[in-house]
Amino acid sequence: MLYTKATVITMDASRRIIDNGAILVRGKNIADIGKTDVLVSKYPDEDRVDLQGRIIIPGLINIHMHTAQTLLRGTADDLELVSWLCERIWVLQGHFTPEDGYAAARLSIAEMLKSGTTCFLESMFADRYGFYGLCRAVADSGIRGCLAKIVMDTGSYAASSAWAMHPGLVEDATSLDKTLAEHSRWDAAAAGRIRVWFGARTPGGVSDALYRAMMAHSEKRRIPVTMHCAEVSADRDFFAGLGPDRGGPHTPTSYCDAVGLLGPRTVLVHMVHLDDEDVARVAASGTHVAHCPSSNAKLASGVARVPALLAAGVNVGLGTDGAPCNNTCDMLAEMRLAGVVHKAREADPTVVPAETVLEMATINGAKALGLDGDIGSLEVGKKADFAVIDTRKVELRPVFSPASVVVYAASGRDVEMVVVDGKVLVDGGELTTMDEQEVWEEAQWRGREVVERAGLSGEVTGRWPRE
Repeated sequence: MLYTKATVITMDASRRIIDNGAILVRGKNIADIGKTDVLVSKYPDEDRVDLQGRIIIPGLINIHMHTAQTLLRGTADDLELVSWLCERIWVLQGHFTPEDGYAAARLSIAEMLKSGTTCFLESMFADRYGFYGLCRAVADSGIRGCLAKIVMDTGSYAASSAWAMHPGLVEDATSLDKTLAEHSRWDAAAAGRIRVWFGARTPGGVSDALYRAMMAHSEKRRIPVTMHCAEVSADRDFFAGLGPDRGGPHTPTSYCDAVGLLGPRTVLVHMVHLDDEDVARVAASGTHVAHCPSSNAKLASGVARVPALLAAGVNVGLGTDGAPCNNTCDMLAEMRLAGVVHKAREADPTVVPAETVLEMATINGAKALGLDGDIGSLEVGKKADFAVIDTRKVELRPVFSPASVVVYAASGRDVEMVVVDGKVLVDGGELTTMDEQEVWEEAQWRGREVVERAGLSGEVTGRWPRE
C-alpha cells in the first residue's frame, strides 16, 4: 500500500520532514519513503491512499500507563495524594476481578489507538487483574504492548503507616516467580508485539533482597524493568531515612544504584524530586525516565526537572499515567503540556520546544523500551507503525511548522488513521479491530460494579448534588 500526498515527519536521524511525502508499506514494514511523485513513478501499480492535508507521524509511544485504572476514570478527582491512593484507588483496585482487568485493558487500548498511540508500557499489572486478559486484549487489538507484571513483597509505601496498601492488592515474594512464568508464556507473543517486563513497586513496597533477586533475573534473561521513583517528596524522605543497615541515608538514585536498579534496561517513572547528583547518576547509568506532566500536576506532585535531565543527556520519554490522575490516555494532550509546563517553571519560553516533545513521544520512547531498531521513526526497514493527523480543520490551520501543529494544536480527536505492523487499526477515526460501543458499554457497568463492591458508590459522584 502506498500512502501519498501527506506531510511526513520522519523522526529519522536527520529529522527530515517531507512535504507531499509518501510511504510504501509492504507487509509489516516500511519499504520506501520519499516524495509522492517519486514513489508513484517507482510503484505505478501500487494501491494508494490519498492523504492530502494530513500529517503522518511515527506511532506515539506511551511509556507509562496503568491499564486497569482506566476503569476508574473520574473516581478520585481533586484529592490530595494519600486520600487519592489509600482511600480511593487502592481500595477500588483491591476489588477488581480478572474480568474487570480485561475490560479495563480493552478500554485503555481503544482510547490509545484512537488517539495515535501504537505502543505502550503497562507499568505494574497486579495478579488479581488477570494477566492473561491483558495479553489477550493486546493480541486481539493489534497494538504493541510492553507489559510489566508487578513485583512486590511489602504492603506499605514510603515510611508512613498512612500509606497502607489495600489487602486485596498485597502480594508476596512469589510475585517474582509469577512474573517470570508470564514472561516465559507471553514474551514475543502476538507476532512479537507483546513484551513482558518486571513492574517493581515503588521503594517501600519491595525489600532490598527482592529487588536484587529481580535484577539478577533481569541481567540473566534481559528482562527490562520499570518502577515509580521520586514521584512525591515523601519518596525522598523515605530514602533519606534509610539507616546504615541499608546503606543509608540515600537519595533516590543512590538507593536504586545500591540494589542494582540503574541501567539501560530500566525505565524510572516520574523522577520529580531529584537533586543535581541524582540527575548526573541517571545520565551516567543510561537509565531512562518516563515524564508524566499531567499526573504530576493534577496530584500536585511537582514538576520534573526535564530540562536538566535532557541537558545531562538522559533519555526522557512521555507517559500519560493512569486515568484517575490524568483522566485521559491521549498522548497528544500529554505532549502539549510537556511543551508548556517547563517554560512556566523555568521562566524560559525556549526550553523543551515542540521538536523535543515529538522526540520524547516517539524515538525517545522507543529507545526507552529497547525497540528503537524497529519503531519510533519512519525509515525504510522499520515497522510500519504510524498515525495520521487530519489538519483539514479550522483549529489546525494555517500550518507553518508541522511539529508545532502536532504538539501545540492537535488532540487525539484529530487522529484519522493508525497503522501498526502495516495493519490499519483506526480508519476514518473508527477502530477496525474492536467494537467501540461494546467496549465502553462494558466498561461503564463493570466500573460501577467495582465501585459498589468497594462500598464507595456515594463517594465518587462529585461534589454537587445529583437528582
